[in-house]
Amino acid sequence: MKKAGLIGGMGPQSTMPYYNGIVYGVRERTRPDFFPNLTIESINVFEVLGYCGRRDYEGLTDHVLAAVQNLAAAGCDFAVLTANTTHIIFDRLAARTPIPLLSIVEATCAEALSRGYRRIALLGTTFTMTGEFYKEPFRRNGIEVVVPSVEEMQLIDRRITDELELGHIRPSTLAEFQAIISRMAREEGAEAVVLGCTELPLLLNDQNSPLPTLDTVAIHTTAIINKILED
Repeated sequence: MKKAGLIGGMGPQSTMPYYNGIVYGVRERTRPDFFPNLTIESINVFEVLGYCGRRDYEGLTDHVLAAVQNLAAAGCDFAVLTANTTHIIFDRLAARTPIPLLSIVEATCAEALSRGYRRIALLGTTFTMTGEFYKEPFRRNGIEVVVPSVEEMQLIDRRITDELELGHIRPSTLAEFQAIISRMAREEGAEAVVLGCTELPLLLNDQNSPLPTLDTVAIHTTAIINKILED
């Protein structure tokens, strides 16, 4: 059984579902009296967003690499970034890490393929929605990615940073997101929506979203459990 290392705090609200999902998910697939050993290295989401805002991706890579090195020193067999935005540096980080990384983007793409989607909407931070790092794996697998308008992206980014990162869940924000998703289904032909920020599942789910959701936290958690249980 492998030991997972989580780089959390990006933000804390989404790190907690990761932890609960992993420990109870492994327990469910092993035995009632077992919880897996794992380590969480928590970093400051606002520092991460600051690096992204300055487009200092080399600095961000160094910053996150130090966290991965701490996980490796703690005996972790692999590491995960518990945020979609930080995957903007995934490839350059993976080239330098002492232990393997498990990508949230690749896991989500595999799930979209298994469900047969061919056109999906992507919600997340501005860096995620405007960057190519998220879209490229989907395109490579024949799935087209559509994003909100500039004004909608600005609103989504504000709500993530000012509300969801701090644990504030507001009905008015849900209504705004529902309206955006409905428009993208109607005008862009989106078949499903990727919750491409790990705080978004706090607000949106299959019960209240106008489109089926690809919950990146749940998808990534399942991939992590599978990796832990690998022979």
